[in-house]
Amino acid sequence: MLAKNIKPFFYTCLVLAFQVASLPSVQAQHIHAYVTSGCALSQIEGDELKGFRKAGFTGGIGALASISASNRWGLSTEVLFSQRGAFNRTANPYSVDIQLNYIDIPLIFHYQDPYGGMLIGLGMNYGRLVQQPRFLGEYTPNYFVPDTTDYNFLYDDFAVVADARFTVWRGLQFNFRWQYSVIPVKRDWAFSEYRQGRWHEWTNNCYNLSIIFRLIWQF
Repeated sequence: MLAKNIKPFFYTCLVLAFQVASLPSVQAQHIHAYVTSGCALSQIEGDELKGFRKAGFTGGIGALASISASNRWGLSTEVLFSQRGAFNRTANPYSVDIQLNYIDIPLIFHYQDPYGGMLIGLGMNYGRLVQQPRFLGEYTPNYFVPDTTDYNFLYDDFAVVADARFTVWRGLQFNFRWQYSVIPVKRDWAFSEYRQGRWHEWTNNCYNLSIIFRLIWQF
């Protein structure tokens, strides 16, 4: 039900963004293209593992347009290749290496801080899974067992994004981004654990959570 509500919201924001960008006041302002590359530290909420141990690549192209006469407000969109997932070497409760490759299209509204010069933003990201992951892992038999029969993830990932950028030198910027799925990327993953003389079973919905560090070169 939530996915059905999020999709129209995202598409509505996208249509509104194009309408805003088509206004004469916006066309008169600067539009900056840029390339970006960096690292995403990720985990999967709900997999019974903790820690941002999965490191992946993220990079692509984007454009930032001013949408106010004062140049304080802006709107950006990007096309990115991003790697997310989960990683844990220990066998407590189990070891795992899951890599999720996405094509990401974020849509972010920005505000230029008039004092510190930082560009802060908030928006949504649509991610499309381009390949089902290959699960590499092992578990402790008779103690903790994830369902090893189905590792298929949902293809659509809708996430909320918080973004901060500041200039390092001329067109070079450093970017910090926090991204969290608002709908599950995997539903009802089954787990079982042997404790207190019997097996306990439960299911979890899984969500992507990423902390992203990037460099941006703006033209």
